[in-house]
Amino acid sequence: MSAQQPCPHLAWYDVPDPASAELDELARRFHLHELQIEDCRHRPQRAKAEEYEHYIFCVLKTIVGRPEISFDDLDIFYAKDFVVTVHQGPSAALQKVAQRATQDPVQRLDRLLYLLMDGVVDEYQPVLDQLSDDTSEIESEVLERPSPAMLRRIFALKRELIDFRRTASGMREVANAIIRREHGLVGDDLDPYFRDVYDHLVRTVEFIESYRDLLTGSLDIYLSAVANRTNEVMKILTIWGTVALPLVIITGFFGMNLHLPWAANSHGVWYTGGIMALSTLSVLLYFRRKGWF
Repeated sequence: MSAQQPCPHLAWYDVPDPASAELDELARRFHLHELQIEDCRHRPQRAKAEEYEHYIFCVLKTIVGRPEISFDDLDIFYAKDFVVTVHQGPSAALQKVAQRATQDPVQRLDRLLYLLMDGVVDEYQPVLDQLSDDTSEIESEVLERPSPAMLRRIFALKRELIDFRRTASGMREVANAIIRREHGLVGDDLDPYFRDVYDHLVRTVEFIESYRDLLTGSLDIYLSAVANRTNEVMKILTIWGTVALPLVIITGFFGMNLHLPWAANSHGVWYTGGIMALSTLSVLLYFRRKGWF
């Protein structure tokens, strides 16, 4: 057998390349269904758990991390006498599981299945913490700097949360499907452990929903801040336009090519300027009295 065995004392075969011939060799040896082998090679697939006569096929979603959240498939074939894992490239979650299974020697393959699922779900928590920090940062900055860059950041984070929620919900259904099977391939005594994984996934979905609600609120605050800023700009422009209106009328009146008052007076320009200054001051005092600025 050419496949890797992360734990030599367990019949656990790991295939880090779905396109390799090792997977075909394991499929022939353990009579794995060809459609599931095709699922392993055509990625990504949705999170799911399918039970056949002698094994369970699971697709788990491992998180890749930041700055942009993405997910990869971890395919698991579990039977009472073997476990086959299929993934693309190195997997930090599998390395941690192999260390746990070696340090605390695991003898049962159904417990190894629990460790694999628990290890994948544990990787979600650091990303959830980072999403919480990002959401809090956006909430504190959206009022101070409601810029287009902030709007792009809000929408990008909402897309990540939507993708994360879809994945976590699928993983929750996988854990629930394993718990519901009684007297099956997985020992009933492990139900509390899988229920703990299920609870973690439920909490993950709840946190994601909370972060989405907070981001929706931040988006509303952003739109309100932009509208307030626009209103403030329009208010200033309106005030200046209104202040300039008497000046435009006076200068237009005295700019006519007709015989007008003070046309022959050497101090006429001062009289006109005084009227303009007085009209401007009157408009400003009126606005001030109304409390418009």
